[in-house]
Amino acid sequence: MDRNQSHRQVATMKQSLFDQGYLDHEQFNQLEELQDDANPNFVEEVVTLYYRDSARLVHSIEQALEKSPIDFNKLDSYMHQFRGSSSSIGAKKVKAECSLFREYCRAGNGEGCMRTFQQVKKEYAALRKKLETFFQLARQAGPVDRARRPK
Repeated sequence: MDRNQSHRQVATMKQSLFDQGYLDHEQFNQLEELQDDANPNFVEEVVTLYYRDSARLVHSIEQALEKSPIDFNKLDSYMHQFRGSSSSIGAKKVKAECSLFREYCRAGNGEGCMRTFQQVKKEYAALRKKLETFFQLARQAGPVDRARRPK
């Protein structure tokens, strides 16, 4: 496969992540704009940090949901952090589920929190798998040649 074809495949895959609602177009593009020759893997590094840091939050939420009585304020605080992190990388479906979870926290609905948290984890895992494939494909395609201003 030639390089142009590889880059088109990467672009098509990214567009499908937007079209399927996994990623927020504007937010993800803002991240990509921060990527340059000095930081060619910036977006992948940010996403990797997101998954590393959010694993701790997922674990904390799981533990808080097991406690009785449920501390909805603590759960809401954890989910607020998780939602913010998800928003920063453009994880659109994860962010939406986090918002729903927070509504259940405010209503004091433990059952709703449990159900929604399963959906949060499902969307979180699905996005991770899709992004891993995307970044693997992007690495194989190599950097995109960009027009540069003369020095």
